[in-house]
Amino acid sequence: MTRLKGLDLLALGFMTFALFLGAGNIIFPPSVGMAAGHSLWFAALGFLLTGVGLPLLTVVALARVGGGMDRLTAPLGRGAGTLLAVAVYLAIGPLFATPRTAVVSFEMGVAPFTGNAAIPLFVYTVLFFSATLFLVINPGQLVNRVGKFITPVLLAALLVLGGAAVFAPAGDIGTTAESYRNGPLLKGFLEGYLTMDTLGALVFGIVIATAIRDRGVSEPALVTRYTMIAGAIAALGLSLVYLALFYLGATSQGIAGEAQNGVQILTTYVQSAFGTPGSLLLAVVITLACLTTAVGLTTACGEFFSGLMPVGYRTVAVVFTLFSLLVANQGLTQLISVSVPVLVGLYPLAIMLVALSLLDRCWVSSSRVFIPVMAVTLVFGVVDGLSAAGFTNLVPVLFTRLPLAVQSMGWLVPVLVTLAVASAVDRLLGQPRLAS
Repeated sequence: MTRLKGLDLLALGFMTFALFLGAGNIIFPPSVGMAAGHSLWFAALGFLLTGVGLPLLTVVALARVGGGMDRLTAPLGRGAGTLLAVAVYLAIGPLFATPRTAVVSFEMGVAPFTGNAAIPLFVYTVLFFSATLFLVINPGQLVNRVGKFITPVLLAALLVLGGAAVFAPAGDIGTTAESYRNGPLLKGFLEGYLTMDTLGALVFGIVIATAIRDRGVSEPALVTRYTMIAGAIAALGLSLVYLALFYLGATSQGIAGEAQNGVQILTTYVQSAFGTPGSLLLAVVITLACLTTAVGLTTACGEFFSGLMPVGYRTVAVVFTLFSLLVANQGLTQLISVSVPVLVGLYPLAIMLVALSLLDRCWVSSSRVFIPVMAVTLVFGVVDGLSAAGFTNLVPVLFTRLPLAVQSMGWLVPVLVTLAVASAVDRLLGQPRLAS
C-alpha cells in the first residue's frame, strides 16, 4: 500500500493552494480592508468564513464521498444532479471563471506596460492559454509542475508583498465606509462569495483526488485523508494571504482613497512601496496565480466532461481551452456583467449541497431531504439571479420582504424552514437506512 511522505503531502497542499489562489483572491481582500476600516477584523472574519471555511468544507465533503461532484449530487437523482454539476462546471470553467483568469491577469500584470488594447490582449491570452494547455494535457504531472515548481515561486512573491503590507504599511487604519458600519461580519461574508472558491472546490475535488491516485495511492481511506490534509494546508495559506491583504487595504486609504477596486489599491501600494520593480513583482504574482487556477479549472472540466460524454480528456481540454481564449477576448466588463447573476444564483445551491452532504448521517433517506431543500434553494437562486441581472420587475414583492433580503440572503430563512420540515417528515416516515 503506497503512502505519501511529508514532502509529497506538502507539495500536494501547495498544489491545492495554487489551484484556489486566483486573481479574485488577491484583488477583493484589499477592497474589503479599505472599506471596512476600523471594522476590519469583523469583516475579515466574515470573508474568511465564505472565502476559506466553505471551500475547505467542500473539499472535506467531496473527500468523504470519495469522488467528484456526481457523488455529492447522487441523492438528487441522476438527471437533476447532472444538470447541477454541468451548470457549476460550465460557470466555473469555460464560460466565466477560466476566461476571467486570463483577462484579469492581463489587466493587472501586463496592461500597465502594453496598454489595454485588443491586440496585446489577444497576444497575451494566446500565450496564457498555450501555457495552460501544456500543463493540463497530462494531469498526472500537476503535483510536480504546479506543487513543486510554480507554487514556490508564487509563495515567494506573496511573502514579499504580504511582508511589506504588514511591516511597512502605507499609513494607519482608515475610517469605516457606510456599507460596513452596520453588520460588517455579514457584509464580509457576502464579499467572500466573489472569490468563487466554494464553486471552485466542487470542481477541484476530483483534481486533487486524481493527483493523489496518480502518485500510486489506491486505498480510499488514504485518498480521503490526504485530500483533507491538502485542503487544510491550502486553507491556512489562503487565510494568511487574505489577512495580509486586508491589512494592506485598511492602511492604504491615505494613498489610494480614491481607488474604485482592489486592482487600483494594489497597484498604488506596490508602486508607492517598490516603484517599477514592484509593479513587475505584482505582474508575476497575478500571472502565476491566474495560471494555476486556469490549469485547475480546465483539468477539472476535462475530467468531468470526458466521463460524462464519449469524448477523450485531451479533446475536452483542447476544446475548452480554445473556447476560453475566445471568451477572454470579449473583455473583462462583459464577462463580469454576465457572470455575476449566474454566480449569485448558483452559490446558495452550492452551500446547501455541501451542508446537506456533511450532515448526511442525520437523514434516514438523503433523497427525502435533499430534493425539497435544493428545490426551494433553486427557486431563490433564480430570483437572486434575476435581481442581480437587473430584472427586478420580474421578482415578486414577497421575495423582497423576507428577512435578510436586502443583504441578498433572503433565501436563508425559507431554506432552513424547508430543511426543518423535510427532516421531520424524513424521521416520521422512518424507513431504515441501508448500511454503506
